[in-house]
Amino acid sequence: MTMADAMAMELEQEAKSTRKMLERLKEETFDWKPHEKSMTMGRLASHVVDLLEWAEPTLRLEEMDLPAKYEPWIAGSRSELIERFDSNVRKSVEALKGYPDEKLLQPWTLKSGETVYFTMPRAVVMRSFVLNHLVHHRGQLSVYIRLHDIPVPSIYGPSADES
Repeated sequence: MTMADAMAMELEQEAKSTRKMLERLKEETFDWKPHEKSMTMGRLASHVVDLLEWAEPTLRLEEMDLPAKYEPWIAGSRSELIERFDSNVRKSVEALKGYPDEKLLQPWTLKSGETVYFTMPRAVVMRSFVLNHLVHHRGQLSVYIRLHDIPVPSIYGPSADES
């Protein structure tokens, strides 16, 4: 098994928990945010969904040059979130399966014009910038839904709402 095959399995496992979280969102809470500096629930959920869109270009390209003005995608409905999430999971897993270890060890760069944000091996980008980033924001989303008294699904074990 390659490192990428193992990452694909990990991604599929994390996707199951993430999808359960997305399924519980209520559209009437999409505009809510816990603090003025926080993202709205709809923006945060959309960000969680879009994080997996980084997988394919991370594996295919040597660098990504971000546009000077980034406009994030924001879902209009729960069904739109889930549909895009399922598509992103499928594309990410396909891109990872069978991907050679030696290419995962090659450097990948994120920049915007002349500004380089980072250069690191693709494997590190996949683990930190894609998978860990998704898990981090899924955790934030679990707090958002808790604050709306929406039952939090089991993620790595039982939640206070599921045993």
